[in-house]
Amino acid sequence: MRTIFVFYCLSALFSVAAAAERPNMILILADDLGYSDLGCYGGEIKTPNLDALAAGGIRFTQFYNTTRCCPSRASINTGLYPHQAGIGHMEGRSERQGYEGYLTDRCVTLAEVLKKAGYRTYMSGKWHMGSRPGPIRRGFEEYFGLIGGFTSFFTPKVHTRLPAERPLREYEEEEYYATDVFTDYALDFLAESRTTDEKGERPPFFLYLAYTAPHFPLHAPKEEIAKYADIYTRGWDSIREERFTRQKRLGIVEDSVPLTPRSEIPKNWANEKTGWADQDNPAWETMETDRRNDLARRMAIFAAMIDRMDQNIGRVIADLKEHGDFENTLILFLSDNGACAEWDPWGFDIHSGPQNILHKGEELEKMGGAGTYHSTGSGWANASNTPWRLYKHYIHEGGIRTPLIVHWPEGIQRKGEFEKSVGHIIDFMPTFVELAGTEYPKEYNEKPILPMEGRSLIQAFRGEQQEGRTLFWEHENNRGVRENDLKAVWLNSRNVWELYDLKTDPTERNDLSAKQPETVQRLADAWEQWAKRAYVISR
Repeated sequence: MRTIFVFYCLSALFSVAAAAERPNMILILADDLGYSDLGCYGGEIKTPNLDALAAGGIRFTQFYNTTRCCPSRASINTGLYPHQAGIGHMEGRSERQGYEGYLTDRCVTLAEVLKKAGYRTYMSGKWHMGSRPGPIRRGFEEYFGLIGGFTSFFTPKVHTRLPAERPLREYEEEEYYATDVFTDYALDFLAESRTTDEKGERPPFFLYLAYTAPHFPLHAPKEEIAKYADIYTRGWDSIREERFTRQKRLGIVEDSVPLTPRSEIPKNWANEKTGWADQDNPAWETMETDRRNDLARRMAIFAAMIDRMDQNIGRVIADLKEHGDFENTLILFLSDNGACAEWDPWGFDIHSGPQNILHKGEELEKMGGAGTYHSTGSGWANASNTPWRLYKHYIHEGGIRTPLIVHWPEGIQRKGEFEKSVGHIIDFMPTFVELAGTEYPKEYNEKPILPMEGRSLIQAFRGEQQEGRTLFWEHENNRGVRENDLKAVWLNSRNVWELYDLKTDPTERNDLSAKQPETVQRLADAWEQWAKRAYVISR
């Protein structure tokens, strides 16, 4: 018989409902998805399945990641800041503490904690937290996916099935598309979860479904690209304005909030590799027709990747409903960082010489297919991150603020509401620990484990007022600290603290640092203390 885990609710409308059974948990992670790319966050891309989850659950408007893929995955899976878990920068091997490049023995993973609590643990998709130890050695019973960071969506050989003795699915060459295949294996794992254990019982499950979409290379089936072939010819200026208008109509941002200017490109991006001068993203109408056609095609592929991901999430939802699991499954959806601007307004073409190569005529039709390797570039990333400033890599809101959809019919009675409390991916561990009715360990494999850094999201799920909090960031010497509504942020190309009041200035337009130097110094000192404690400054 399953453990009975009950939440006592304060109201029928704003509450986490009493749950007779511990919930199943599915954490779905997109890769390089911008804040406004989903329909339910103001985008024009067709995402009906995610929109339905949002309508049946809650959407966070102030939820944060760590601004880059590897660090975010480390924090999501451990409840620690990324440096504490060993991935302060990217995967790999380093002797520098905090930057080892893999999950160290200082941390324990969601899968390890939940497995010990009696959950079945599965993962499909992108790992990107070091090849050793991999997902099986860090608590997942079954795995299929990409151990590394990014590669072709059409190539089977780049993906791995673990344990190694497990059979692989077979596909015709023209059928293979990573987003579909990750879902195929996720459905296989869900089917396996419905078998009974040695006691004749069916334990709850945890599924971590980490899509590589819509990270470059921009790859999508032709029929999906065709849906968006004409939409983005309007250009990034029009798309940004349209998204911003919808966000205000939805209530994601207040009517008084101004849209950021067409966002700048940080100075450290201008180099001999990109050939791009240090200037802002250009106005759409100032570019030549061929360049606009090339860029519109890139964004059409990007949109197609998100559309196809949403369709696959719909397959998971349908499977849960068919087998009676939907009502008591907690589903969370978010992105690992803001949209990717690498490395200039034109995007790159890694296989064709100069990064800003221009595609014309018949070449446009080939974009997005096998053997191509494109990105969208900073102009479209700016639109994807509407209304926030800057991009992936950076600690301004465009780099770290993510959509978060939370859906759990048996546990959350709020429907279609926005949750405005501040949350962070370090909060998943304490949330899952509480829902599983278990304890976070002080030791694991006879090694001391660092304590959790986050706080449970259960109170936020209820819609209850939460106490203020202070959060910290560092990546590539970009720095940030948010204390309640005040945020100090440091851009690595400027080497000076900026200060913003996010309550009145969420788009970071009005730098208060010159007017409040004492506040800046206090927050900078707090960041230094955290950095020493959290292995940002190596010991």
